[in-house]
Amino acid sequence: MTYPLSNHPSSPSIDSCKIAHNEPSARDLLIRSCMDHLQLRQPHQTLTIVCIGTDRSTGDCLGPLVGTKLARYESTSFSVLGTLQNPVHAMNLQDTIDHLHGRDPDTFIIAIDACLGQSSSIGHIQVHKGPVRPGAGVNKQLPPVGDMHITGIVNVGGFMEYFVLQNTRLHLVMNIADVIADAIYHTLHRAVR
Repeated sequence: MTYPLSNHPSSPSIDSCKIAHNEPSARDLLIRSCMDHLQLRQPHQTLTIVCIGTDRSTGDCLGPLVGTKLARYESTSFSVLGTLQNPVHAMNLQDTIDHLHGRDPDTFIIAIDACLGQSSSIGHIQVHKGPVRPGAGVNKQLPPVGDMHITGIVNVGGFMEYFVLQNTRLHLVMNIADVIADAIYHTLHRAVR
C-alpha cells in the first residue's frame, strides 16, 4: 500500500518547484526537482505514472497528452495509466486506482494533471510531493492520487471553470505536455538505472 506522504515514516523535506514551461532551463529544473522527489521512493517500489484528464476538454487533456507521449517509449522502467486512447478521468479514476493497488499495492505513483490558477501563473509547471486532488478546480470530490504530482497551469481559475477549461488554447497545453513528458522520461531514465 502506498502511504500518504504526510504519514510516510521517512519522508525527507523536499521543496516544491514552479517554473514557466517556456523558460530555457525549464526541463533541467524539472528534472532536478523530480529527482529530488523520487528520493521518497523505496528501491523495491515500481513506478507508475497516472495521467489524469479527458480528451473531451482542451484544458483538461494535459494528462492524457503526457501519458500518450510517455507510453510511446514502451519502457520497462515505468508504467503509464491515462492516455488519449484510454484516459483516466472522473468516471473511472477510483476503479483505476483500485485496480492498480490490487495489481501492485506498493507502486510509487507520479500523478499528472492540469490545473487552473492565477493569470500570472498560466503556463507554469509545478512539482509537489504528496497526492494531487483531481477535480478540485471544478469542485469535484475525487480521490487524491500520487506520492508526488506534477501539474500544468493551463488557464485562470475562480470563475466558470468548465467554460474556461473548454476554451483553453490547445497550443499551450501541448507545449506544457511536451516539457513534462520530456522531463519525466529523462528523470526516470537517470533514476532507474
